[in-house]
Parts: sequence; C-alpha cells; structure tokens
Amino acid sequence: MTVLKKILKTCSKGHKFYKSSVCPTCPVCEREREPTAAFFAVLSAPARRALESINIKTLKDLSKHSEKEILQLHGMGKTSIPKLKDALHSKGLSFKND
Repeated sequence: MTVLKKILKTCSKGHKFYKSSVCPTCPVCEREREPTAAFFAVLSAPARRALESINIKTLKDLSKHSEKEILQLHGMGKTSIPKLKDALHSKGLSFKND
C-alpha cells in the first residue's frame, strides 16, 4: 500500500494547507466562497468552477451553451446536467441546440 506524502501549500491569499494531490484548490478559500447564483448552490464545487471557468454566471449565460459543450468541461459530471436542466426549465430556458 502506497502512502502519499502530504505537502504544505500556501494559496494566493496566504492560507496554509496540506495536500497529497496536485490539485491547487485551497480548501479554506473553497469553504469561504458563496455561490454567485442560486443554481450554483445545488452543484458540486468542481462543477461550479467548471462553469465559472467559461464565465457562466447566470442561467441566461448557461443557455448560450449546448449540453455537449458543458459536459466537456473539466469538473462537470453527468449528475450535474439534470440539475442544470431543471434550473434552466424553471426560468423557461434550455441548453442551446447542437
């Protein structure tokens, strides 16, 4: 059994944390972040970050992308798509057709 060594890291805000992976995400910063839109609250942190990485801040922004485009984002999983569809539908929107 391989034991991964945890390495002390420091984020850009000065938070110190230990990680055994190469993931750069600071757990302190992640806990402090509040979703910028209500539909973000039902998503996992990786899925939220995936949408934020392409500047999606609202459901209207999301509706400009196809389901296929969104699924290709790193951090976006198949379980997030039904949640996004429900949120879009609640506002009379949908994913862009391919």
